[in-house]
Amino acid sequence: MDKRLEAFERLLNIMDDLRAKCPWDKKQTMQSLRHLTIEETYELGDAILNEDLQEVKKELGDLLLHIVFYAKIGSETNAFDIADVANSVCDKLIERHPHIYGDVKVENEEDVKRNWEKIKLKEGNKSVLGGVPKSLPALVKATRIQDKAAGVGFDWNHIDQVFAKVKEEIEELHAEVKAEDSSHIEEEFGDVLFSLINYARFLKVNPEDALERTNKKFIQRFQYLEQKASEEGKALKDMTLNEMEAYWQEAKRFFAQD
Repeated sequence: MDKRLEAFERLLNIMDDLRAKCPWDKKQTMQSLRHLTIEETYELGDAILNEDLQEVKKELGDLLLHIVFYAKIGSETNAFDIADVANSVCDKLIERHPHIYGDVKVENEEDVKRNWEKIKLKEGNKSVLGGVPKSLPALVKATRIQDKAAGVGFDWNHIDQVFAKVKEEIEELHAEVKAEDSSHIEEEFGDVLFSLINYARFLKVNPEDALERTNKKFIQRFQYLEQKASEEGKALKDMTLNEMEAYWQEAKRFFAQD
């Protein structure tokens, strides 16, 4: 037997055992697993950002377990089983890749994305944006919305137009701030973020990844500041901004050496 199939069969057998014999596993439902699955997905995302391949392997295993778990629960009511899950995605991949499994010709990645969205509409989606999950975090959702709109040709022609839009939105936000119009500040701030996310797409930058890397960088430097202050018997709340800035610049130099 192929070692991949053997490993997958082993996992399925273990899942059967756990569902039958373990008090915790027997109690779980799709609803109770949902938040755990989301947590595992974020942990995988962290491992990918950290380029920790051993951790990526571990987190992929955790996610695979969840998929098998949901399929096991589904099989208990004859709703679906793991074979249905696998065949469903296989059918979808074949249907949405006519340039591989059919006679459609494509020139590049953009052609593939456009075909993908057209096929999804034929499958019954009433809107190109209908497949964007409502529960996605706003930053990720904005990225997916813009990707999908661009996939059917609703897009800027040149990156300079996108940057001009960013500047326009920032100016509109600034005008509302100066006018102290609180009812419109939030709206304009949202427009600035949306336009920046669009600009990131043209720069081939994933905004979620970029922001998370900045978060990690800030945490690293701030914790260095805390450590150095503690070594000198100081509390941050009692320090001046100039004193903290000196530590901050030191942290930037220190971690730049890594």
